[in-house]
Amino acid sequence: MPIRSGRLEKRTRLAVPVSICSLKEPAAGERSTTENICSLGLRVLVRYARELNERVLIKSANGELHADARVVYCERLADGRFALGLEFHGEATSWLKRSLGHGD
Repeated sequence: MPIRSGRLEKRTRLAVPVSICSLKEPAAGERSTTENICSLGLRVLVRYARELNERVLIKSANGELHADARVVYCERLADGRFALGLEFHGEATSWLKRSLGHGD
């Protein structure tokens, strides 16, 4: 049987204004924008690197959406920012639907 590689689910390119903060230091948040989203997680661009497996809280700018997530990758970009791959922890499947305006 072949071993599957790559994403389990297709990501939707979508820019949603968010804030992201460490669960350890919730006051030290950062505003950013998502690049893409799926029901399993999202990719967000930030100014500061994060540790692999770090637990973070991500909230939409309007406060409607929020989720705990863990950092699955942190990639330095040519412009000095970092791209974070975040995997939702727990129930967060409504992020994509609600971000696109489809409700729950």
